[in-house]
Amino acid sequence: MSKDLHTRYPGWALVTGASSGIGESYALALAARGFPVVLVARRKDRLEALARRLADEHHVDTLVVAEDLAQRGACERVRDAVGGREVGLLVNNAGFGSSGRFAEEDAAVDDEMIALNCAAVVRMTHLFLRPMIGRKCGAVIVVASVAGYQADPWFAVYGATKAFDLIFAEALWCELRGTGVDVLAVSPGETRTEFHERAHAKRQFRGATPESVVEKSLAALGRTPSIAPGLVPKLISWAHRFFPRRVVIHITGAILARELQTTSSSELRKRPYR
Repeated sequence: MSKDLHTRYPGWALVTGASSGIGESYALALAARGFPVVLVARRKDRLEALARRLADEHHVDTLVVAEDLAQRGACERVRDAVGGREVGLLVNNAGFGSSGRFAEEDAAVDDEMIALNCAAVVRMTHLFLRPMIGRKCGAVIVVASVAGYQADPWFAVYGATKAFDLIFAEALWCELRGTGVDVLAVSPGETRTEFHERAHAKRQFRGATPESVVEKSLAALGRTPSIAPGLVPKLISWAHRFFPRRVVIHITGAILARELQTTSSSELRKRPYR
């Protein structure tokens, strides 16, 4: 079904967080399918380089909008820049994570994370969904994470924001059935992107490539409310079906403590398991 995406969702694709990683891969994959693409992110130089690549390789129109969607009014400025262009496919991908003990984290960073990962997703969807409903065709993709399927010690706020994204998108999928507008929550696991740098992980993440996450999600769009691409993400998303929540939380905390620079797994094991 992914081959005829531009026929199913005519108009422009708008991708947030398009300057790298999964967002960049969405922009490339959608341009290859014939979509003109609105590229949104903070780093204008990267967006302009990507726009040139899309024009050279796929001969599509592009629009670069350099905005930090965590800032007040940024979503409306994107809407204004888009102007009369019809957006047929919205990809809410922009987001970041930060790790450590919640009590020791910078509250301003957490506020920014919630603004970008949650509030901007809701606002962008409000701004571009209603015209889709009016045209009776369109699609919204929300990039969540397997972190949204359970509590994530040492990653508490990030995991909570991604749980929000997952539940928000699944609810919209149900509400919009029969309107001609499809919604999909995409919950990648460990993916080879720049995410680990801001999250303070000890190593570059392995796992899936951004390209594989994007291709699997585009193939699933219109078929299901949510997808966790890959075997390990699927197993994580099913964990609560087989184990008590406290067991899943404990295991998740132990794994994350090994991956993050802020807390050692030995420290975690010293804590009583209750």
